Amino acid sequence: MVTATNVDATAVSTIGWLSTSEATIVVPVYQRQYRWDIGGCERLLADIRAVSDAGPGHRHFLGSILSSANAGDGSGELVLIDGQQRITTLMLLIAALHHTVKDDDPGLAAELSAVLVHADDPTRTRLRPHRAWAEIFDSVVLDRRLSEHDARDSRFDDNYAFFRSQVRGEEVPRIWRGLQKLEHVAISLGTDANAQQIFESLNSTGAPLRDHELIHNYLLMGLSHEEQLEIEDSFWVPIEQNTGESIGSFWRHYLVMTTGREVAVAGERGVYDAFRQRFPQLGLETLRQQAAEWREFSEIYRILLDPSLEQDAEIGRQLAWVNAFGRGMYPLVLRAYHDHARGDIEKAALVETLEQVQSLLLRRAVVGVSIDRLVARMCRAREAGVESLERAIARITPSDERVRVALKYAELPFAGYVLGRLAGVDGTDAEVDHIVPLAPFDTWSGDGVRAWADYTEDEQNSHRALAPTLGNLVLLEEPLLERALGASFPVKRDRFYASSAIPATRSLAEVPAWSTAAITERSSLLTEQFLTLWKRPGALEIDDDGLTPILDAHSRRGWPHGWQREFDYVEYRGEHWEVHDVKHLFHRVFLRLWADARADVVRFSDRRGGPLFESQAWNGEWEAFDATHHLYLGWDSRYMMTAVQGVLDEAGLAAEVFIKYSYIGDAM
Repeated sequence: MVTATNVDATAVSTIGWLSTSEATIVVPVYQRQYRWDIGGCERLLADIRAVSDAGPGHRHFLGSILSSANAGDGSGELVLIDGQQRITTLMLLIAALHHTVKDDDPGLAAELSAVLVHADDPTRTRLRPHRAWAEIFDSVVLDRRLSEHDARDSRFDDNYAFFRSQVRGEEVPRIWRGLQKLEHVAISLGTDANAQQIFESLNSTGAPLRDHELIHNYLLMGLSHEEQLEIEDSFWVPIEQNTGESIGSFWRHYLVMTTGREVAVAGERGVYDAFRQRFPQLGLETLRQQAAEWREFSEIYRILLDPSLEQDAEIGRQLAWVNAFGRGMYPLVLRAYHDHARGDIEKAALVETLEQVQSLLLRRAVVGVSIDRLVARMCRAREAGVESLERAIARITPSDERVRVALKYAELPFAGYVLGRLAGVDGTDAEVDHIVPLAPFDTWSGDGVRAWADYTEDEQNSHRALAPTLGNLVLLEEPLLERALGASFPVKRDRFYASSAIPATRSLAEVPAWSTAAITERSSLLTEQFLTLWKRPGALEIDDDGLTPILDAHSRRGWPHGWQREFDYVEYRGEHWEVHDVKHLFHRVFLRLWADARADVVRFSDRRGGPLFESQAWNGEWEAFDATHHLYLGWDSRYMMTAVQGVLDEAGLAAEVFIKYSYIGDAM
């Protein structure tokens, strides 16, 4: 056998590798800074607990760790080329364990200390991170407080605090047992090895697994071969066939429907993480039951994607109309359709829900209020029944007065859908025509007498302003539209509108001339038809106007630029709070609930393992509520927002708290 000369790879115990090496592990300057967040720490801790509780032969594989001997002065340093994020996080976890038991279990504390520091110098940590953060890291691992001048927020503090909060003293032996079952492949490079090429080979080959592929692996990994084939053939393959390229969206929409919470997707494994949280353990029998439900919903999803498959023509037409707004409301539609299919609601109730969804989306788009991130709150309302959903839709559907003003002066969104339904001709080959073109030729005329070039500047500006509004838009069959583009109104009227098979278009043949007055008159007529067709359910006052319910707030990773002005304000149970960032919000909500709903705060914190603690057990920023309850304020942004949502939900107040995002917050 011919062996490699510049690469040595060995499977090792990770804890043994860390604690027995005499070398200091150095993170080179060119490496990115440490950036694991609490979500990553949470997954790692869950994996360690799982392998700790498994049989003695079970191990957890961490991947490969790539390093090389420092080619400098023979100092015995080991340069960490790949693996610094994992190794740093493990060191923070072990430091948290060590500091938890150091006064109560000296023997275990000594084993943990051996991983953290050199035996001959307990002030020298085995890992030396990026030099810009080395002092901060040492202060965390060695449990020494920096001066106020040197202290600064860091991921080291955040993640260390998370581990301290989650592992109580009695659980430390369990976590240590799991840590000793971690393994990795230690790859050591010789002096002639090309470190960059090997690093790229380890990290850049192959496409990363997508969310649905991770879900697939998660479901099948622990099953026998025969069980895998059963689940694959009976459930997974039908789900794939029903959803096609939209399988990732299907899982996201299913999770939003069942949890009533938004699921992040951009640049992260948000869908997979939400799936694992929703289904943390799935025995074979439970998996069969759940998979049957997933397959059933995937069959509905197939119809949503292609409403022509729906056997009931009226329902199919409604589903096609909902699709004009995209797929954002699919979670709610999935639930409503499923309830109808099971006989829980009548067809009329399903159709009414679909009409209300269209009215909600269209009216908000007309007045310029976002239609994003609405569906989770609607799913939560739907769980309480059809009447609850109707009230929830009414509360955030703009009033007739606001819609009238917007239709008169603003560009009409979803114009083809609106005109088609108003004219009763959806599904034809007709397209939208601007009666006054958006950019008229100099020869264009509204009456056949005066040319556009002869209009005053004010007249031209008035026509341009109204050109994209409802009153100036009409549907015209595609063959006619191709010939009518840019033509003056008399030509369009006599040659094309009069020839249209669409009655609403043909009626324009009776109009003598086209002007801003004609646009305003037609807009007024169509607006009343609009308000009748897309009704607002109920008579409640609008409470939304851009407010976001706290349960639908963005949970952002880290502290993005501008986070100090993320919110314009917070509305807390009718009170207006000048709170502009999540850290301030976290502090104020817990402080308020400590006065109003103390038992709920304690219950939430006890179940979650924080953010309230009996003592200020580690360095950082704290708020003392009383002698035995201290609020830690050093969490990262995502943890804080999740805690705010959770404790308000625990207290039954989440539905009464809203956020108004600032311009910066919307752009983040």
